[in-house]
Amino acid sequence: MEISITRVATEKMKAKPVDESKLGFGKIFTDHFFTMKFNQKKGWHDAAIEPYRMLSLDPSAMCLHYGQEIFEGMKAYRAKDDSIYLFRPEENFKRLNASAERLCMPEMEIDVVMEALKKLVLLDKNWIPHGSGTSLYIRPTMIATEAAIGLHTSGEYLFFIIVGPVGAYYPEGFSPTKIYVSEEYVRSVRGGIGYCKAAGNYAASLYASKLAGEMGYTQVLWLDAVERKYIEEVGTSNIFFVIDDELITPPLSGSILPGVTRDSVIQIARNWEFNVSEKQLSIDEIIAASANGSLKEAFASGTAAIISPVGQIYYKGKEHIINNGKTGHLTERLYNEILQIQYGEKEDPFGWRIKIS
Repeated sequence: MEISITRVATEKMKAKPVDESKLGFGKIFTDHFFTMKFNQKKGWHDAAIEPYRMLSLDPSAMCLHYGQEIFEGMKAYRAKDDSIYLFRPEENFKRLNASAERLCMPEMEIDVVMEALKKLVLLDKNWIPHGSGTSLYIRPTMIATEAAIGLHTSGEYLFFIIVGPVGAYYPEGFSPTKIYVSEEYVRSVRGGIGYCKAAGNYAASLYASKLAGEMGYTQVLWLDAVERKYIEEVGTSNIFFVIDDELITPPLSGSILPGVTRDSVIQIARNWEFNVSEKQLSIDEIIAASANGSLKEAFASGTAAIISPVGQIYYKGKEHIINNGKTGHLTERLYNEILQIQYGEKEDPFGWRIKIS
């Protein structure tokens, strides 16, 4: 598919951030974005990179009423020699297609969106920050745009990609976070859309996240929706625990997101011949392991923060400290390994890193 490119006029270019230490996360966007439309007659068409602008939607656009909205998150990285890298982007687009299938939305040709992504990133590469831990965040999104009220699958869609420079996701940076275990509220259930990166999953998490934030906690640790017993995931990340000499993460049972970083952690740890298990783990087992000293480390994994150490868990009115509230050895090692692969500072034995400039 041909991708048309319209560059923003020089005099209309946005001012780029000067202080990379104040980038924050998700507040700044570049000069251009990619759009592509779908209808049942033409399929995907009108692929274009154009100046960043407001979207125009009919008030009855079906995404606004029935929740057909999915997205992804990935990053572009600037190496010390100014090379530009992507990290496993095809896996994100495969996951986007899996989300699309579940929500009755049209799948995309990965080659086409990969080409669009590379062209967009290279067009706005001057926005990619230079500092360690900074990157260009990439947000591909698909929404249902048919103007209709009445519950049915939309016949029209818009796919777009926006990008912007980011710093650390959490204000704590790479410091241990505090997480709150939700007993009352749940995020998803098996048979639902928990494994999709769909807007509705995040909307369902907001209230419990608000309560946790008011109590001073960074994220919510979700339990399964049926027994309210088994660990599932953190609000924006997958979760890992080191108990004795075993690295444990919940299995992909349909109610949690199959994280690309999660898979990267598992592959790296196994390559290091670490004992890795994907198995059910109850909150009571975690609390017991914390009490008897066998819980050595805990961390969350995701594109935004990469690896985020967990220093404290709040459950049933009590705080449980992990590793004296400090970052664990394996946690830090995994963080550095993935970061160095992403920035081209270390050999990539898995072939995950894609150089585009």
